[in-house]
Amino acid sequence: QVQLVESGGGLVQPGGSLRLSCAASGRIFSINALGWYRQAPGKEREFVATITTGGTTMYEASVKGRFTISRDNAKNTVYLQMNSLVPEDTAVYYCNADLVAGTGYLQVWGQGTLVTVSS
Repeated sequence: QVQLVESGGGLVQPGGSLRLSCAASGRIFSINALGWYRQAPGKEREFVATITTGGTTMYEASVKGRFTISRDNAKNTVYLQMNSLVPEDTAVYYCNADLVAGTGYLQVWGQGTLVTVSS
């Protein structure tokens, strides 16, 4: 069974940094795009960043210049380095993967990791 497991969330003060990780496991043949999304309390899930197999990245406007998405293909892992955090970044962060597994093409979500930005 293919699964994504996030880690690295927690409580941080405004202006601080956190690094999220998301590791994919299972019978995976290849991973295409990897992405991060977030859902703040009372709001819908929104796009944060994505990275292709070739390393092309895209960011939501409010995080551009503060967040950096990267991936380690050998470890089937995607990272999100978050700097200059503000209270509005508080949310549950989910990773997402478009991949090919033993059962075929899948889009998989992680269980989420909570990031709280507060003084």
